[in-house]
Amino acid sequence: MDCKNCNKTLNNNQCYCDDCGAKVIQNRLTPKILAAQVNEQFISIDNKFLRTFIDLFKKPEAVIDGYIHGTRKKYIDVLQYFAISLTLAGIQVFLMKTFFKEALEFSPEILQAIESSPSQKNNPFLNGSFDDATKYQGIIYILTVPFSALATWLGYYFLGERSYNFTEHLVLNLYYSAQIIIITAVFSIIFLLFGLNYLIVSTLITLPTFIYLFYVLKRVFKDSFWETFARFLFVMVIYIGVFFIIGILIVLAGIIFGITSHK
Repeated sequence: MDCKNCNKTLNNNQCYCDDCGAKVIQNRLTPKILAAQVNEQFISIDNKFLRTFIDLFKKPEAVIDGYIHGTRKKYIDVLQYFAISLTLAGIQVFLMKTFFKEALEFSPEILQAIESSPSQKNNPFLNGSFDDATKYQGIIYILTVPFSALATWLGYYFLGERSYNFTEHLVLNLYYSAQIIIITAVFSIIFLLFGLNYLIVSTLITLPTFIYLFYVLKRVFKDSFWETFARFLFVMVIYIGVFFIIGILIVLAGIIFGITSHK
């Protein structure tokens, strides 16, 4: 008998592959088996989703470092966990656009001043609303992860911590981002039930997300508080710098588009 995932030869009595950790499936897929898998993953008290969610708070190094070094049976796979978080974010957007439309009606005075500026007359991005931006929330989450991974990898690389390569930093940031997306989606709906504006909710959640990143980095790399703090600040500088450059490129693209469209 061969493993259907990695093709390694297995004994007939094996329940899991000792090479890739995949569960050995011998029966055909039936509604009963599918229901059992859903129960195991999401519904039962000792399910993988709940265990992954809790341990990313209690001991994130066990989830992240364990996945990187091959322990992939106890917790949900990093891509699957991230996909679940995007699903919850999609549900959040649907509920907001259906039941909490007033929470998206927010135009700060600073943005109004920018919109009325003559230099922004031909900027095509000004016509977009915050409501429109929520449509692409999932894509934004996906595109943000590689840049945050680049920031943590460069930050630790230049300060002498090179035990994780870029791909492993990508795993770290996928788990971290998924956890933040899940928390943001849940708390956003809870806060909106009390009539708070979505941008106010987002602002309230921002600081704890950075604190949580600091906590994850400290637990995963097992540095002292001040070593982690120094590396965390360096990571933030790189992170802000990367998105500042991206912002400039977007503005330049908008200006060029505005000029060419009026020729």
